[in-house]
Amino acid sequence: MAWPKTLNAAGIIESLKQKISSLQERWSSTRRENERLRRENEQLRREKEQLHEERGRLHQEQERLRQEQERLRQERERLRQENDRLKRQLEEAQRAQKRQAAPFSRGRRKAQPKPPGRKPGAAYGQHYSKAIPKQVDEVIAVPLPAHCDCGGRVEEEKVESQYQHEVVRTTMWRRFDIAIGRCRRCHQRVQGRDPRQTSDALGAAAVQLGPEALALAVKMNKGLGMPHADVAAVLQDGFQLQVNRSTICRAVERVACRGEATWHALRDAARRSLVNAMDETGWNVEAQLRWLWVVVSEQVTFCDILPGRGFEQAASLLGADYQGWLTHDGWAVYYKFLRAGHQSCISHLVRRCRDLAEVSTPAAARFPLQVQAILEKGLALRDRYRYRKGKISRHGFWTATGRLEAELDRLLARSYRDSANRRLAKHLARERPYLFTFLYCPGLDATNNAAERALRPLVVARKNWGGNRTEKGARAQAVLSSILASARQQEKNPLDVLIELLVSKDKSKILALVPSTRGSRKEGSSTIAHKTAPAQLRRSTARTEPAVLRELVAGSALPTAVGSIPNPVQP
Repeated sequence: MAWPKTLNAAGIIESLKQKISSLQERWSSTRRENERLRRENEQLRREKEQLHEERGRLHQEQERLRQEQERLRQERERLRQENDRLKRQLEEAQRAQKRQAAPFSRGRRKAQPKPPGRKPGAAYGQHYSKAIPKQVDEVIAVPLPAHCDCGGRVEEEKVESQYQHEVVRTTMWRRFDIAIGRCRRCHQRVQGRDPRQTSDALGAAAVQLGPEALALAVKMNKGLGMPHADVAAVLQDGFQLQVNRSTICRAVERVACRGEATWHALRDAARRSLVNAMDETGWNVEAQLRWLWVVVSEQVTFCDILPGRGFEQAASLLGADYQGWLTHDGWAVYYKFLRAGHQSCISHLVRRCRDLAEVSTPAAARFPLQVQAILEKGLALRDRYRYRKGKISRHGFWTATGRLEAELDRLLARSYRDSANRRLAKHLARERPYLFTFLYCPGLDATNNAAERALRPLVVARKNWGGNRTEKGARAQAVLSSILASARQQEKNPLDVLIELLVSKDKSKILALVPSTRGSRKEGSSTIAHKTAPAQLRRSTARTEPAVLRELVAGSALPTAVGSIPNPVQP
């Protein structure tokens, strides 16, 4: 390598200074970058520690929430068990209040119960005894024993009489020697018939049960709700009649078939009636839900089993244009009888208010208790006017009615926080035009108890054997229930009515249970409603339907207050 001839030391030094300056700047820059990275690293480390602390805090919060959730779950389970326990206690209390007979009691027996029977002494009340019969069929002499228990001889002093009214368990066979001939003119076969025969069948069907036995079987089955097997057992054990269940079933169908004409006539009589009580309840036919409807007028009861509980079924009983008065439980379907007058059952509402007050808080119970008091005042006012206890005038009667309505309207105008009270207020607002109809129409029942009483035997029968297995059985149930209920209503012996059906040669005979059409109303109730023909009210408790009609016509001359009642049109 050849060295330069001249060495420029100043240039070399300047170049080295520039390189050193550049290296110093790069070192400073690198140092600053390292410092920045160190600070960022320190910040990230602190953030990591914060995140770790946050994670620990969230984990603790999660554990706390899990424990809180477990506590709430246990609390919910405890409250559910407490709720079930309170429901059982409420159910037992309600059952104990309604079912006081020993077989239905579920509570513990009292340590010192009161003795059964009437109170001794003067608190017993009036004493009664059965009358001695005027005719005695059998006299039995009862001699003294030869010796007393102590061994001494017994001397007769006097003779006292004791009477027994006994059932004679005996059966008999009848033989009808039926004369058979032929008409000389038309050559048709003719045979005789005795009034005690239930059929003209001969040959293989010549051995039959008599009308008394068949009527008793039908009465036990349809009137008392006994199953066919129990009816057969009663006839076998009590009367030594060997009867199969199928025989009783066919007898029921035969009697129902002969009662069809009377059943249709009872429906027509109910449609002609000025006042009807109506109700329905569930019924099983072929293990399917059906509805048993009942219509009760003053003289007849009509039952039918239909596939629903709508207006179509209700109209099939009374007709869609029925113009009389209906008492019912407030089911919305009944109000579709637009030309009828309506009375919603007061007993249902009083019971609902009482039951609601029992399970409500003291503050929430005020509203149902106030409604109950108003409704009971209406019933008391009706009795005061009907029986003239306070000698209240018609004007005073209507004035008191208006005050009751105004008091109820003020209650319904308020708002209520309790959900049960809101439901009750909504129901009362819908029923409001039909709550006090019985006060504007003296003689109209304030409840549908007549329909409830008609349903009670059928509900008992439903509990015994559940319903009907076939549609034919359901039709027989409706026909015979209508006939038997109408017979009881008219104080006629149901057995005599059934025997009359069995021995009748005319299979389409209409029984005397059906009221005569003579004297029935010939003008619509809406026409009657607009007449102002005052009449003297009759206060007799046993009124015929014309008497009720006179009271309703008398009550149709309403004061101005009744104008507040909206449609549907009241007869």
